[in-house]
Amino acid sequence: MTVLRNGFLGALGAGPRDRLIAIARDVSFPGATRVFEEHGPADRFWVVRSGLVALDIHVPGRRDAVVETLGVDELLGWSWLFQPYRWHLGAYTRGAVVAYEFDAGEVRAMCDEDPTFGLVVNHCVAQVIARRLKATRIRLLDLYGGSDAANTRGRA
Repeated sequence: MTVLRNGFLGALGAGPRDRLIAIARDVSFPGATRVFEEHGPADRFWVVRSGLVALDIHVPGRRDAVVETLGVDELLGWSWLFQPYRWHLGAYTRGAVVAYEFDAGEVRAMCDEDPTFGLVVNHCVAQVIARRLKATRIRLLDLYGGSDAANTRGRA
């Protein structure tokens, strides 16, 4: 396997990254494949190696809305780390995707067995969540904030 040194895996550092890569499984998805459904069981996660994955949310009475698109080196899925281990969003591929796949239960067990490793993994996942929340906030300001939205971007 080629080890990624950027994105989520790069942020882990060599030791924790090598531990995760040792249990990774290479997977590929054809285009327009539903990877997981909103509210479905979050029993695994992925790091994208090539291609794009759209994250979407169900909007009653309308089409699902894409909230973000993930690419190379990005973490796909963080709900696996937090009970009740259910996806907060859905995900589907936009073209062919190759990824590393990780068994969530196995990674959680590794985190429990080695608190230092667990702290690193939790910290890196938290960084992903923080970046995505910030990006969502900016998108919402652009959509609903009006002319004053630009003045609030530096806060928070």
